[in-house]
Amino acid sequence: MNKFVYRKSAGITALSASFTDFTYKKHSHEEYALGVTLRGVQQYNLDGSFQSSHASGVMLFNPEQIHDGRSQYKTGIDYVMLYIHPDHFTEVLEKRDLPRFTSPIVYNADLKQKILRLAHAISNGKDESFCSELLLTLVESFSEAKMSPEAYKTDHHLTKKAKEMMYYSIDNVLRLDDICKEFGMSKFQFIRAFKANTGISPYQFFLNCKVEYAKKLIESTKDIYLAVTECGFADLTHLNRHFKRVYGTTAFEYLTHIN
Repeated sequence: MNKFVYRKSAGITALSASFTDFTYKKHSHEEYALGVTLRGVQQYNLDGSFQSSHASGVMLFNPEQIHDGRSQYKTGIDYVMLYIHPDHFTEVLEKRDLPRFTSPIVYNADLKQKILRLAHAISNGKDESFCSELLLTLVESFSEAKMSPEAYKTDHHLTKKAKEMMYYSIDNVLRLDDICKEFGMSKFQFIRAFKANTGISPYQFFLNCKVEYAKKLIESTKDIYLAVTECGFADLTHLNRHFKRVYGTTAFEYLTHIN
């Protein structure tokens, strides 16, 4: 049985997941993602590097890192994950630039407990003020050796410009001809260059953007059908299919969780 339960408080999304035969497709999040493997072995490719998180492993994802996900064994995995907007990190750490995690997986009992405590508080509907205090304690744990003080490298010009053009077309279809014309490249040259720089194809990236924007609309408006139309999906089934590949649950199920 596959189970994905989302809850949100103080601007943080907590996920409690358990699955056996589910596989995440390649995607990324605009947030930092901090998780703990509770049972089994979670395997994933992160920026092209293969990772395995065993029980008690703390998984650390930087914003926009491309990854997928699956269980190594048929017995499945249980884990929790926190999605924290970069603004929370910069505010708590009093840094202007975004720091980055230096290791994708660590085994640290103190950090594990802080993540689990915050996830438990959000999942059980604790006061936002209490969750914010737990967030402060958690983020401060990264002020020493677990994050690099160096800011993210600026995107390659082509990739950055292409992403901007995709964002502005999120309610429509991906028009590769327009993007390629901007750079004086053929479709195949552009696809090859974009994938080499990001680890994901332009079409996969564009779909990921549409799904992530749909998620934000569902959270802010509680209107699934508005998300369908605003993000250019053919219908709710179309949105649900792509939503589930990224979040493990349909858009409707996600709405019932965060309400």
